[in-house]
Amino acid sequence: MKNQILRSIGIIALVVIISSCSNKSNTTEQEKWQSYFENPDQTIQVGGVKVIPVKTPKGTFNVWTKQMGNNPTTKILLLNGGPGATHEYFECFENFLPKEGIEFIYYDQLACGHSDNPNDTSLYDLDRYVDEVEQVRQALHLDKNNFYLLGHSWGGILAMQYALKYQENLKGLIISNMMASCPEYGKYADEVLAKKMDPAVLDTIRMIEKNGDFDNPKYMELLETNYYSQHILRLPEEPEPMKRAFSKINSELYTMMQGPSEFGISGKLTHWDVSKELKNIHVPTLVIGATYDTMDPDYMEWMSKEIPGAQFLLCANGSHMCMFDDQQTYMNGLINYIQSVKNE
Repeated sequence: MKNQILRSIGIIALVVIISSCSNKSNTTEQEKWQSYFENPDQTIQVGGVKVIPVKTPKGTFNVWTKQMGNNPTTKILLLNGGPGATHEYFECFENFLPKEGIEFIYYDQLACGHSDNPNDTSLYDLDRYVDEVEQVRQALHLDKNNFYLLGHSWGGILAMQYALKYQENLKGLIISNMMASCPEYGKYADEVLAKKMDPAVLDTIRMIEKNGDFDNPKYMELLETNYYSQHILRLPEEPEPMKRAFSKINSELYTMMQGPSEFGISGKLTHWDVSKELKNIHVPTLVIGATYDTMDPDYMEWMSKEIPGAQFLLCANGSHMCMFDDQQTYMNGLINYIQSVKNE
């Protein structure tokens, strides 16, 4: 009888201990999620949207941002590509970053998406956009203790240029699918990617470009079939957020800065090159490249060696939009980088 009583007491004690541990674990998990979705702003709630007035040489205009989650130590501001696209293709991040407790912030640059469009081409200037990012940073109260900047494609140019001027404000930098030299980008398109195309197709594309006949529907048809499907997105169907983002592209901004197509570069950014300045970036940096990208993956790996202490992530099955066509590699690599910086 005594042994049975002792066994019963032991079982009850074990159940209490297990229950206590389980409750503690559940509490920790609940606190984590409560903290992530907690909004310290006590004003009327608008889903994390903040419209920020930005001063420019042509007056003050509003740009649109939206905070996703709350993490005082990890806030990623997203710079979309194009130039002229919108934040919307970054929506795929919602399936990966929240469960890791990583806050990220959508942002439509001036003349893009939900932000004001002054319809003034004099504002389509790299240095002015760098100044805009700095004004957005200040308005969102981001600093060296929490501020990560992720720039994809044109956003990568903007991110690099920002880091070279304001890196004292950064905790981390992510350069996604962008080379540090537009001349080298153009050279890679001409000397490597172009040679992989059908010569007859390439001749037709070159003829249309030589004649400046960029409105010719044959031009985009050939590029989409023979170039974009190989080097922009290697999926049978375009993901809806990407389709939505690029259907709203500011074509005037895109053409002025990039040129009429992604097949090389011919706009205002043609001669942009900070390759010799990469050694001056001293914040923890991740460079993301992809095997089938419009950007040379070997060059992007070289970039990671030029930036002191930088990491390189290769999306082996991806192209320019590898957050979609090599998604697991991209997201796992991004999350691992964030965690490595947090643990430094």
